[in-house]
Amino acid sequence: MKILVSALEKSANVHLKEFLKESNFEICGIFDENLGDSLIDLQSLSVMGFSDVLKKINLFLNLQKKMLSLAKDVDKVLLIDSSGFNLPLAKKIKSKYPNKKIIYYILPQAWAWRRGRIKTLEKYIDKLCSILPFEKKYYSKDAPIEYVGHPLLDEIKEFKSSLTKSDTIAFMPGSRKSEVKALMPIFKEVRKKIDKKALLVVPKHFKNSINEIYGNIDDFMVTYNPYEALKRSEFAFICSGTATLESTLIGTPFVLSYIAKPLDYFIAKNLVDLKYVGLSNIFMQQMKKEPIHPEFLQKDVTVKNLLNAYENFDKDMFLKNSFLIREYLKHGSSKRVAKIVSKL
Repeated sequence: MKILVSALEKSANVHLKEFLKESNFEICGIFDENLGDSLIDLQSLSVMGFSDVLKKINLFLNLQKKMLSLAKDVDKVLLIDSSGFNLPLAKKIKSKYPNKKIIYYILPQAWAWRRGRIKTLEKYIDKLCSILPFEKKYYSKDAPIEYVGHPLLDEIKEFKSSLTKSDTIAFMPGSRKSEVKALMPIFKEVRKKIDKKALLVVPKHFKNSINEIYGNIDDFMVTYNPYEALKRSEFAFICSGTATLESTLIGTPFVLSYIAKPLDYFIAKNLVDLKYVGLSNIFMQQMKKEPIHPEFLQKDVTVKNLLNAYENFDKDMFLKNSFLIREYLKHGSSKRVAKIVSKL
């Protein structure tokens, strides 16, 4: 079976890799070059915020034309995350090839903002594979949506059953240059105040430009393995993103920090209807429970605030709640999505 795949984000490709282990699909389209012959190098598609998207709009439009052309000769279409690109692509494919089955894996966060997209998803997508247990309630009764599990429960192989006592702290300032450059100066000052070993988790795509992006990191031990770092550490300071849920599931207490570009933050604040930023806290809210970790955004990301949160953290309660979230998510998603793509 030949499938057209659209996976623009690094995280989407980690999930795609697990999905491909469950099948013998032939793939074409946009994905990490390690998974096959992609239309484009994903690094050239990296964007951060609304302004970056505008700069690359012509590139994205040309890519959609190429994907539409490829759609003619495939059996099915698998879209992963990246709604800004994938939703318009779905419309074009369905309009030209109405009988072509389209599966959307890792849905747009329409429950948080721009809920009008839900009608679009229901109209153009044949199967909606949700990785959030609460997501289905925002769709219509007859929507083709199913909770398939969460991909991190496929990808994380070891989970803590008790708190780690290692005198080691992990610092994860993000996977984009702008994130790292915003948080790293503050993380360096926090590191100086904590008399423990410090692991700096560097994404593999930054391996050849560490000095340029991170500056002087003599006070840190560098690692490229986030799961191993979180497993080894007794605490972590993490940029908002997937890593926060990874830390929760593994069982490592942490503080979430995020500094966005002022314009992007202003737009997001006025568009997004969310009490919390971290997925773990959103899950706790859905279960009508207190947040599992502190969150600091923009001007609140200070050395003082991060240290206070670290020193006053209830780690035992965090661990209990991490067990609760694992139970809430139930199981991984790769097998179920592979089965859906095969049989739809």
